[in-house]
Amino acid sequence: MIELFKEIWSTAKRNKLRTSLTGFAVAWGIFMIIFLLGAGNGLINAQLDQQSRHLANSIKIFGGQTSKPFKGLEKGRFITLKESDVEITDKTFSDNTSNVGSEISVNGINISLGDNYISAQSLNGVYPSDKDINRREMITGRFINDIDMKDRRKVIALWQTQAKELDKNPERLIGKHVKVGELAFMVVGIVKDDKQGQNNTAFIPYTTLKTVYSKGDQAGNIQFEIENLVTEEQNKEFEKNYRAHINIQHNAAPDDESAMYIWNRYTQNIQMQTGIGIIRTALWVIGLFTLLSGIVGVSNIMLITVKERTKEFGVRKAIGAKPWQILKLIITESVITTALFGYIGMLCGIGANEYMNATIGHEVVDTGLFQASMFLDPTVGLDVCIQATLVIIIAGTIAGLIPAIKAARVRPIEALRAE
Repeated sequence: MIELFKEIWSTAKRNKLRTSLTGFAVAWGIFMIIFLLGAGNGLINAQLDQQSRHLANSIKIFGGQTSKPFKGLEKGRFITLKESDVEITDKTFSDNTSNVGSEISVNGINISLGDNYISAQSLNGVYPSDKDINRREMITGRFINDIDMKDRRKVIALWQTQAKELDKNPERLIGKHVKVGELAFMVVGIVKDDKQGQNNTAFIPYTTLKTVYSKGDQAGNIQFEIENLVTEEQNKEFEKNYRAHINIQHNAAPDDESAMYIWNRYTQNIQMQTGIGIIRTALWVIGLFTLLSGIVGVSNIMLITVKERTKEFGVRKAIGAKPWQILKLIITESVITTALFGYIGMLCGIGANEYMNATIGHEVVDTGLFQASMFLDPTVGLDVCIQATLVIIIAGTIAGLIPAIKAARVRPIEALRAE
């Protein structure tokens, strides 16, 4: 076996250009498929990260402005959602809704503790379900609960950034009272900062805010989970019926899509998954064609190699070499070449992905309203890297097998006559 390797090495040194071209074709094919998949995964992971910040099967409803006249009323009227809309959502559509709640806010509120304060904050009155629907992660303490809602308690949950401005050790705030406007609220929890927001919103019970700030029948924004709606068509039908019911309550045309805005995260998620599937398929197709070009390159070079060495094989057979020995020589050379350069291409691809991850893999774009990652974890699983390398090794072996069989079958006298 050692002699075989020495012979292959000697052949490679005598044919440096041919070996280099074969190796480049193999390495480039592996490198490109790993690099392309890594770059695609970076874009996909960033989108999935944004999507994961909300409960996938949830909907949020916002009041809008009518875009068409209805029942003698002119267009352009602003629609404010009311408590009756929350009740309709919870009861009329109970087969498809759960954890129905509202979110209403008051802006420009100062929050202080002793000499420390944070100004111009937005105070959000929320239901306990807001934590699950919007994926609020608690650092310490708890979020708003049902008892807070029932008793209209003056309790508050702060973002991590807000808490640090009031106390360098946010955990010490739990149980303390802070001044919210002119009223004292007890801090019950610290929420982990959300890069999508400005983290300038404090949370209090929905019922407390409505009572303290006299919001009357206003409901703010409605949010809830959806059930038994699996397909995009089912969701669109639900949205159509829901919009018609709510619009009628506000004397707006049932089909007026501007009267209220429906943010259906489930439909958005379905569309995103479809888009991601298309991107993944496109990347694989491009990568596989690149890999195929490497395989074709190996095949052509192996054919040329056998052609060039026909006389050599004739001499070998004339002095007693068996056909299987010729076959083994060619196949072993093909396997070693593709394996070695395939491994080099795999390492280069992994290195390129790691470089992308270290440089732009965690960059965040700040729009002023929210922050978002545009490129996240652009890497490929080791299993994919190994599988791609094995594919080109097997393909290279098959590519070398065809001319090897032909070379092994040629008669010595014919081989010696070959030009």
